[in-house]
Amino acid sequence: MSGRTSPTPPPSADANDPHDRKDRKDPHGPNDGYAAPTKLLVLDVVGLTPPLLDHMPHLKSLAQTGSQAPLGTVLPAVTCAAQSTFLTGTHPAEHGIVGNGWYFRELGDVLLWRQHNGLVAGDKLWDAARRAHPGYTVANICWWYAMGADTDYTVTPRPVYYADGRKEPDCYTRPPALHDELTSKLGTFPLFHFWGPGADLVSSRWIIDATRHVMSTRDPDLTLCYLPHLDYDLQRFGPDDPRSLKAAADLDAAMAPLLDDARAQGRTVVALSEYGITRADRPVDINRALRRAGLLEVHTQDGMEYLDPMASRAFAVADHQIAHVYVRRPEDLEATKAALADLPGIERLLDDEGKKTHHLDHPRSGELVAVAEPDAWFTYYYWLDDALAPDFAQLVEIHRKPGYDPVELFMDPLDPYVKVKAATALARKKLGMRYRMAVVPLDPSPIRGSHGRLPLSDDDGPLIICSTPRAVGDRVAATDVKSLLLRLAGLDRRHLPAGPPADSPDPSPPTGHQ
Repeated sequence: MSGRTSPTPPPSADANDPHDRKDRKDPHGPNDGYAAPTKLLVLDVVGLTPPLLDHMPHLKSLAQTGSQAPLGTVLPAVTCAAQSTFLTGTHPAEHGIVGNGWYFRELGDVLLWRQHNGLVAGDKLWDAARRAHPGYTVANICWWYAMGADTDYTVTPRPVYYADGRKEPDCYTRPPALHDELTSKLGTFPLFHFWGPGADLVSSRWIIDATRHVMSTRDPDLTLCYLPHLDYDLQRFGPDDPRSLKAAADLDAAMAPLLDDARAQGRTVVALSEYGITRADRPVDINRALRRAGLLEVHTQDGMEYLDPMASRAFAVADHQIAHVYVRRPEDLEATKAALADLPGIERLLDDEGKKTHHLDHPRSGELVAVAEPDAWFTYYYWLDDALAPDFAQLVEIHRKPGYDPVELFMDPLDPYVKVKAATALARKKLGMRYRMAVVPLDPSPIRGSHGRLPLSDDDGPLIICSTPRAVGDRVAATDVKSLLLRLAGLDRRHLPAGPPADSPDPSPPTGHQ
């Protein structure tokens, strides 16, 4: 794919072009003679790739009348790392988000899906915008690391953790009054549709409606909106399955009112993705290999085995197709490499030089970083007997598992009573009693799609779309997204990149890794 645009020239006063809006009144007051910022809506359409765009007519129309280009992602190509790069303009080696989670050496614990923005180092997009335009307002609707960020309006998933152990759906908002406002209008945030066996379009619809509400009632200069729906069926069934293509069409239809709102409000729309999900159906038990080599240790409680990261000589934090391998002592590095050298499914191990090459040389990274082969992905499993698995293994428990577990998207197909168990747990929940929804299988074989490694081609990778013609060139790097958004807002005081002429031929797609 190239940055080729529609042959129809843009009108002389494009409502989405910040450089054709010099007469617009600045609601924040004078700003050195410059016009008010062009308002932006930035959609993170998780898993969007060029082939899926063919099933999404509203987004495709936006690309055809505006502009689009392949988006070079980062390693690891996962949500937290990619979003942090978009918002800081730096690589994981600088902003420090080396995955969706990592081993916190100072705590002796593996923690995934933290929410504090203080974990992200560097100059954020809104910091740069406010230097150029004091009073610049930002709404973050479900992009990650939202809590503690210096945004004006924030909505992010946040369950209620009751003292008796119950977990109930909810969200965190800033300002606090926005919580009851959204809940009254839209209902409680549908947490169990956001992740787990019930993950579906319901959560993305809620996020879309919340975004529309915030845009219409607060009118922020920048609105960030995270839409996770494609993440689910593409991992469940693979990118070419008819159910995945239907998911793309369904999400596109759900987005249509939001796109209409943005158009009516004169907003420039940017839609981008963090990664593409490719066919991957070969699980790699990296921690079991380390355990068999005598490098990983567990401790036992109540007949269940728990990873002991503080005592282990080496263990891995699995994160889709990337695994950070933490080696406690330098003298164990060679033994760790040897234990993983012949493990089927590992394409390569990045050492210090490899991490530096891929801008992943940060103290939070593992001493080694394993990259899976294109059709493989890493499990977090460390037990050798399912009878000794910890009880959280069969739960949707993203904060207790020492690695990412996509199998949480399924109910156990081998358990004939799984639906009865789920119904019983749900009944206990409705009665206000403690419950365990132990329905997740211990067999990773149902998974058909994954991501995390760099794409082999542009068709496998993410893309960026802008409603403004010629806003993007032939290719956009993830580290350039921040500066692109500042240009689109008219805050860098420079003109947009020219891009190729409308009738120029598409360049040949690149080969190999980006």
